[in-house]
Amino acid sequence: MEEKTADEIAAIFSAAGDSVTLINTDASYSAYTTRTGSSDTEAEWKEMIQRNTEHLEIIKAYKKVDGTTSIWTSESFTAIDAAITTGKAIYS
Repeated sequence: MEEKTADEIAAIFSAAGDSVTLINTDASYSAYTTRTGSSDTEAEWKEMIQRNTEHLEIIKAYKKVDGTTSIWTSESFTAIDAAITTGKAIYS
């Protein structure tokens, strides 16, 4: 296994932004159904929020090959941390 390149790390961080956007945009069931026109149940919506929240937690925990050093350097996790808090409040 090789260390992630700077481009790979940037792509991972960008993907995290997609989950942040989804959680923030769909922070209420009514906002979600209005925006998407989805017929998902509230339970299904909460499961989607939970998956995206857990995805953010996994991304934050990424380590280098040594298994202890974070891959992250100067990235700001302010928006990610806020989305994790919002997401947990929704499905907890």
